[in-house]
Amino acid sequence: MSKYRVGSLFAGVGGVCQAFKDSSCDVIWANEIDNKACITYKLNHKNTDLIEDDVKRLSIKNLKKIDILTAGFPCQPFSQAGHGKGFNDERGKLFFDVVRILKDLKPKAYFLENVKTLASHDKGNTFNRIKKELQQARYSFIPFILNASECTEIPQGRERIYIVGFRGEHNYSFDKPIKVNNIENIKDCVLSHSFQVPTKSTKSIKKVKSFLDRSTILPNDIYNNLENTIHQRIRDAVIDKDTVYQYRRYYVRENKSNVCPTLTANMGGGGHNIPIILDGKNPRRLTPKECFNLQGFPKNFKLPTEIARGQLYKQAGNSVVVPMVQKIAQEIVRVLDENRS
Repeated sequence: MSKYRVGSLFAGVGGVCQAFKDSSCDVIWANEIDNKACITYKLNHKNTDLIEDDVKRLSIKNLKKIDILTAGFPCQPFSQAGHGKGFNDERGKLFFDVVRILKDLKPKAYFLENVKTLASHDKGNTFNRIKKELQQARYSFIPFILNASECTEIPQGRERIYIVGFRGEHNYSFDKPIKVNNIENIKDCVLSHSFQVPTKSTKSIKKVKSFLDRSTILPNDIYNNLENTIHQRIRDAVIDKDTVYQYRRYYVRENKSNVCPTLTANMGGGGHNIPIILDGKNPRRLTPKECFNLQGFPKNFKLPTEIARGQLYKQAGNSVVVPMVQKIAQEIVRVLDENRS
């Protein structure tokens, strides 16, 4: 059988694209406006047509037909860190371009990803608006929140909301994020009813140490300056080799769950929030490559040497846990395969 054709909006460096490629899909085009992210994307996804432009300029006139549309639309408008202005934020309004393109291209299915607070933003009004828009586009609405450290072997505590839908099945929807599809079968909603939300992994989670790459460490990654107040504060707090820490502007936070805390885009702004470990005698921060490793990118994923490290940290934090998205992508493919005409 031919591979399903995928188009990716807000593609970043290609985390979602990687997951769908690893699920035997053909990502034929992707769209990203950040020129630094585009450099990283093109270095790793040479066979995908990358459209480096504003999503508002995309339409059926310049996009090839696809079977699956993916979109990790901007999360800042719906997060506490981004001030939560929702659809009053210009970035928040970009969701409506996702719906517009969905209506234009009419793919068989869609996949969306965002911060989990999307479900509760503005007392649930944002979530209901998104549901309404997708149903009016004639798609089902299957939302669920998953933690990568519970559903994959990746030791990163990253909770995200994912929304999946299938064309022509708009009567199938949920009023809040779900754990399993447990509603009765609805006539003409075969695909949506067949889709199963990924469950917790039965495999043991890997140790953070297995994702380290010491060949990428630079001297300034190591906190060994005894005359520096911040270095000394970190040295006093980082004492356990099996724990991941973060420096949060004025204090060191210990992650008591024994996994890496959520990697965020603001790692690229001054070094705050970059995970810290005790590696040998001295504490050090994780390198950009190690952050990509902890997002589950392939070990051979390339990072451009001409891009500042701050940008690479930002790119890693803006991305997704690839194996988590892959589980969802594989389930979408399975459902489409079972009902292929």
